[in-house]
Amino acid sequence: MKSSLRERFGPRVQVQGVDRVSSGSAVRILLLPATDAPPRTVDAADALVRRHMTMRQAHRAMTALAETGRAIAELPMVEDRATLEADLAACGITAVPYQAPAQVDVKAIRERTGLSQEDFALRFGLDVATVRNWEQGRSSPDTASRILLAVIARNPEAVQAVLAA
Repeated sequence: MKSSLRERFGPRVQVQGVDRVSSGSAVRILLLPATDAPPRTVDAADALVRRHMTMRQAHRAMTALAETGRAIAELPMVEDRATLEADLAACGITAVPYQAPAQVDVKAIRERTGLSQEDFALRFGLDVATVRNWEQGRSSPDTASRILLAVIARNPEAVQAVLAA
């Protein structure tokens, strides 16, 4: 049964005067409960807000975590991933990087399947010229393509099943 964040974890608490980090990089993370005990959502929301997430976004993330057991958060400014992970771990939340692979070796993935460029492109719904360009370094896969290639590398049958549906 779904319940609101308030019903599950108590009354509303205002977070005021949050000291935000002064520099860092954007990070997308998957949030998961670290234990069976309820996470300290107010403290976790504070940790997210310190990394320049809005209070509304932090509340949505904590609500999703409470309702589904997972949440995806995009933090605009993270000073250090280890510090963020430690702050969230102290709140009973595990933070896992959630992003497309930075690079993929298209040729190695294709060779593991035992297919020619033409057969690889045909089997996975790609253009053969695009596969050639990726392998020869003339172009690089965009984010969606890197995700597709990562899925092909781990579970080519899943991609084939989707294409055959």
